[in-house]
Amino acid sequence: MGFFGRLRESLTRTAGQIGGRLDALVGRGADARPGGAAADADTLDSLEELLLSADIGVSATTRILSALREPGRDGRSLRAQLRETMLDILRDVPAPPARVAPLHVVLVVGVNGTGKTTTVGKIANLLRQEGHRPLVCAADTFRAAAVEQLEVWAGRAGVEMVRAQDGADPAAVVFDGLASARAKGCDTVLVDTAGRLHTRVNLMRELDKIRRVVARDVPGAPHEVWLVLDATVGQNGVVQAREFVQVAGVTGIVLTKLDGTAKGGVAVAIASDLRLPIRYVGIGEGLEDIVPFDAEDYVTGVLGVDG
Repeated sequence: MGFFGRLRESLTRTAGQIGGRLDALVGRGADARPGGAAADADTLDSLEELLLSADIGVSATTRILSALREPGRDGRSLRAQLRETMLDILRDVPAPPARVAPLHVVLVVGVNGTGKTTTVGKIANLLRQEGHRPLVCAADTFRAAAVEQLEVWAGRAGVEMVRAQDGADPAAVVFDGLASARAKGCDTVLVDTAGRLHTRVNLMRELDKIRRVVARDVPGAPHEVWLVLDATVGQNGVVQAREFVQVAGVTGIVLTKLDGTAKGGVAVAIASDLRLPIRYVGIGEGLEDIVPFDAEDYVTGVLGVDG
């Protein structure tokens, strides 16, 4: 099964929440509106409840319903228009920055418990499979367990890793990581930062210091800042992300545990509320259980149909 087939499979619970109930609401194959007539008020009310229950969020739901209230021009089904509007929302985000040579630096941030450290290992493995030479940098020096965990994942992925003694200055560890990456011919550095809340002033200052260090050492770095969010927390994750965007310069989202929730519609809420691209999606606990995000395949998985 390819990347996108696995993404669809991970959305089984969400498809049951949205696609299954949508079938009951409009009837599979029987929801075309003659002459493109707008959906009736009762249908839209029920659909609003359905979308909100799947954590698609208020702003995205409002945009979807507004589109469905407009008379269609070609008699498309309610399902087809819903699909089109969801795709529009997911694609209406800035494109991820292009990779830079010779060294692309990515900071990975988030709160504890989102799967941040394991995600770094999984993405490093995926990048290696794509022909890149990643190095992971264990900048979470406050938790020995985090460093040891990353070391295990780096070993499983077969990628280079830089670590330091417990309690070392995280910015110094990152500086060493950049030097090691150059010496070993790596083209990507993934920095696993300490889990933090945006309200922890000391940790946010530490993150600022890391950013300054990499900016001095590598032109334009950090080139990306990825926020790891747990899909199972739904709208709380969107609120959390909004705060991180303001203080950490987040450029993209990695959504974990998508296979463990029936509220996978949160990806649409993220795109609508934050206008950030979702870069990767975690779909399980194994080393290869992470896939690049694809809007079309995601919407197909959520609605449970192929268009």
